[in-house]
Amino acid sequence: MPSPSSQAIDALLADIPDPESGRPLPAMGQVVSVSADDAAIAVTVGLTTHSAILWNATRGRIEERLRAAFPAVPSVSVTVVPHDRPPVKLGQLGVEAKSVIAVGSGKGGVGKSTIATSIAIGLARAGSRTGLLDADVYGPSVPHLVGLSGRPHIDNGKILPQMLDVGRGQMPVMSMGFLVPPGEAVIWRGPMLHGAITQMLRDTLWGPLDYLVIDMPPGTGDVALTLSQALPLSGAVVVCTPQDVALLDATKAIAMFRKVNIPLLGMVENMSFFVCPDTGKRYDIFGTGGARRTAQELEIPFLGEVPIQIPIREHGDAGRTAANYDDPASRPYFEAICERLVGSLAATSAAKPPMPSLPVL
Repeated sequence: MPSPSSQAIDALLADIPDPESGRPLPAMGQVVSVSADDAAIAVTVGLTTHSAILWNATRGRIEERLRAAFPAVPSVSVTVVPHDRPPVKLGQLGVEAKSVIAVGSGKGGVGKSTIATSIAIGLARAGSRTGLLDADVYGPSVPHLVGLSGRPHIDNGKILPQMLDVGRGQMPVMSMGFLVPPGEAVIWRGPMLHGAITQMLRDTLWGPLDYLVIDMPPGTGDVALTLSQALPLSGAVVVCTPQDVALLDATKAIAMFRKVNIPLLGMVENMSFFVCPDTGKRYDIFGTGGARRTAQELEIPFLGEVPIQIPIREHGDAGRTAANYDDPASRPYFEAICERLVGSLAATSAAKPPMPSLPVL
């Protein structure tokens, strides 16, 4: 039976990738400390807040590998500490974000804004620095879903976003709904739409972000083109419901994202089923499994499903979408979607890790 040593443990960790960059943890200087003898192994690794929702899974993976390699050692512990890696400015707009995620749908009425808002809140609650942009200019519903209102303040030419308490700090939120009086319709052509989206991205004081989640308008149109030209998107999430009509429209949205070279991070099936609270019987009101099958056929990840639940509707109507994470009936669905989404980004990074920076001569 091999004896544990720092060198042996370093070798075991050599191919474990950093979830954010995809490069090995030792190569990125993220193995902070290693202590090993026949009685105990203690390893400390640094992970960025970008992968905060994957910290437990990464810790478990390292522990499992160490226990398998040194089964005779009675104590094995892995500690995760924050590893600072600030974001860079994206494109010409100067947005400081590591990942920009567009959440779209082929048609309205599928709960896209609820899913986009819930994803942003879930990432923020996990510990990632997250911002939420409501780019659904014609029908901005994010302000209502999160209970925020009022015109934003301007400071030195920068728009101060509204701040949402997510239970683990404040999350910046920006929406056309903060700029247009309630009940007033936005009647704009393409160039004005392009200008509004660009201004909200460029002039909002987002601060450094791990994630900027963008709630897209439904359908296919100008906003996707604007975003694809304005800044590099990490990818898109498509929301649909199980019935065939919604899936046909979702397929069109996927085709649109592919046409403008926006990677597909996955599909979410909303309103998947209903479980009667009185009898516990499940009803597949809109069919079942359609999004999962479509995702498999189109070779994109299936991120998860969200059932029809009365509390989810009540929380949204009351401007308390964050309360979905306090409800044990709904929290697992949203947390699973967030974890698979970040896992999809991590898998992409691991498959094509960025080239290391060359030293300046």
